[in-house]
Amino acid sequence: MRLGQCYNFHDFRRMARQRLPGPIFDYIDGGADDEVTYRRNTAAFEACDLVPNVLRGVAEVDMSVTVMGQKLAMPVYCSPTALQRLFHHQGERAVAAAAGKYGTMFGVSSLGTVSLEEARRISGGPQVYQFYFHRNRGLNHDMMARAKSAGVQAMMLTVDSITGGNRERDKRTGFAIPFRLTLAGMAQFAIKPAWAINYLTHERFQLPQLQEHLKLDGGALSISRYFTEMLDPSMSWHEVAEMVRLWDGPFCLKGIMSAEDARRAAEIGCSAIVLSNHGGRQLDGSRSAFDQLAEIVDAVGDRIDVMMDGGVQRGTHVLKALSLGAKAVGLGRYYLFPLAAGGQPAVERALELMRIEIERGMKLMGCTSVAQLTRQNIRLRS
Repeated sequence: MRLGQCYNFHDFRRMARQRLPGPIFDYIDGGADDEVTYRRNTAAFEACDLVPNVLRGVAEVDMSVTVMGQKLAMPVYCSPTALQRLFHHQGERAVAAAAGKYGTMFGVSSLGTVSLEEARRISGGPQVYQFYFHRNRGLNHDMMARAKSAGVQAMMLTVDSITGGNRERDKRTGFAIPFRLTLAGMAQFAIKPAWAINYLTHERFQLPQLQEHLKLDGGALSISRYFTEMLDPSMSWHEVAEMVRLWDGPFCLKGIMSAEDARRAAEIGCSAIVLSNHGGRQLDGSRSAFDQLAEIVDAVGDRIDVMMDGGVQRGTHVLKALSLGAKAVGLGRYYLFPLAAGGQPAVERALELMRIEIERGMKLMGCTSVAQLTRQNIRLRS
């Protein structure tokens, strides 16, 4: 399968599966427990129908939106995700460059494999830094100071990952960082030698944001122990409010799922929230972000920017979320599978396909701007 034969999410997923060893593919593709929430994230969009208008004069379409004071050329952004150089040696460099080319936002993760400073140099477009709340309060403050120094405008604190989810696909293959593969997992690497050659002939894998705290050479901590030993499950609203004050700029909470928590986020001064269940990778049985969107927009949409992610595979999914009041929609696996399949050219192709789908969809909906997408344009099936 070649890149030119990829026309949608499923094509990129198939191409990534052909290239990646099974344990790494499953790390991207898998969810928690029985993966009920993972499947529901996409199914939720399918339970909603679009209601188009016609004869609206749609020769020109403006897809731009503004979130956290930053203008995006289209209403989707590349959500921060971890370990990207495991999937392709370009990693975050490819995603940052592609996002910059398409004028949209890109996020660097605390568990990113390229430094946020380098990512900032690659893309002059909107950028967020996603981080976790650590037991070491000094580390939290250092991360914010580093992001400020790098010129990052917006911080994104992930609040749904105080412990790791139960990802049984990873347990079966022994996927971990550093690698601790089962025999079955090692066999999967053996039959995909091209990935190993690519991995071994490029620069050493590292986590620049945490290099002083998380060693990958048999020392300090593994990724799994990072979640259980370094992150602080006692994180409270009071402590997050203090971080919002210290940052003194656009601050977003990622992983909000209830209207009550959305209101609290607005009260402590957050400028945005991302409705997210972490791609179905944390609490299985959780509601989908799309299912919760209308309720939370009604609660706080006039006070803060409400975004969402999870299960987005089509431009029409984006239109449905925007119609319910989302300001922008995050993409995760949608760009990770292209990254794994072919690096920067594949990520660019995926974003171009999404841009085309959104533009076409808006024209067919009779909308010349995102602001014209309202709840009059959708019907939820009973």
